[in-house]
Amino acid sequence: MKSISFIILCACITLSCQLPKDNSSKYFDYSNTDTKLTGGAKLIPIKTPLGEFKVWTKRVGNNPSIKVLLLHGGPGATSEYFESADSYFPGAGIEYYYYDQLGSGRSDNPANDTLWEVNRFVDEVEQVRKALGLDSSNFILLGHSWGGILAMEYALKYQQHLKAIIISNMVASIPEYVKYANEVLGPQLSPDILKKIRAFEAKEDYTNPEYLGLIQQYYYPEHVLRMDPKNWPEPVNRSFAKLNYPLYLKMQGPSEFGVVGNAILKNWDRTQDLGQIKVPTLAIGAKHDTMDPEAMKKISESVQNGQFLYCPNGSHMSMYDDQETYYAGIINFLKKL
Repeated sequence: MKSISFIILCACITLSCQLPKDNSSKYFDYSNTDTKLTGGAKLIPIKTPLGEFKVWTKRVGNNPSIKVLLLHGGPGATSEYFESADSYFPGAGIEYYYYDQLGSGRSDNPANDTLWEVNRFVDEVEQVRKALGLDSSNFILLGHSWGGILAMEYALKYQQHLKAIIISNMVASIPEYVKYANEVLGPQLSPDILKKIRAFEAKEDYTNPEYLGLIQQYYYPEHVLRMDPKNWPEPVNRSFAKLNYPLYLKMQGPSEFGVVGNAILKNWDRTQDLGQIKVPTLAIGAKHDTMDPEAMKKISESVQNGQFLYCPNGSHMSMYDDQETYYAGIINFLKKL
């Protein structure tokens, strides 16, 4: 029996050595890259009006024709909440890059609010693109929430370097977002809760823990991530726990319940400019989002080459609460480029 087992073992070893290497073995092969030592992680120097800082990126996979740069939301969250992509993109052979924007996560935080401007972030993305060696033959931006704003702005300035963009859970007008929050979603709260929220806003007491607590308890589980907050996915909790709140407050305001106060993004509106975007564009909207899914669909109709992906069970974080629809739609879009 031992001799037979030995012969079988040798035959299996010989056969395995003769089998051709498949593409999956090459997908995680970083041996010929400048990030072999770090498993794909790379700190990229960024020039700003205040000098040079470094932003963190991490490459996953190899695909010469599909390279997706992930633009996280917030502003001031981290790329960690995109980790659900690890369950889908590698199996589809998609190369993708985690990227913490300046002031976020593992990147430098200059803690100077003069840097928190839309145009400066756009120029930062362009510097990251160059450092990663991405170009119009392979470069796709996937921007979620604030990252969707950044993707639109980048396309309007640098679309000659893009192969495509994906605008996830973002509208083209912040005033439209605010109107939807006030006129459609706000009244869906109980009258007592909404009255308390409006009282804090009338006093501009936006950072009051009670105000934020009301929104997080009653609004977020309905429109940000439709799960019991006690069961929110660990990457989401980890990312939100690291939120750069001063940056978020400066640009977005105190919460996802619209944009209030004097936030930088309060009057942002690119509705009339979307027709300038020529590259293939996928807009993603969700039924229960903090923003109107019809306005997200309108993005796909306003650009020159647009498609729309609707997540019927999703909210703002539809990569979690309508995950199968979300990733299947993105992969289908990427495969047809």
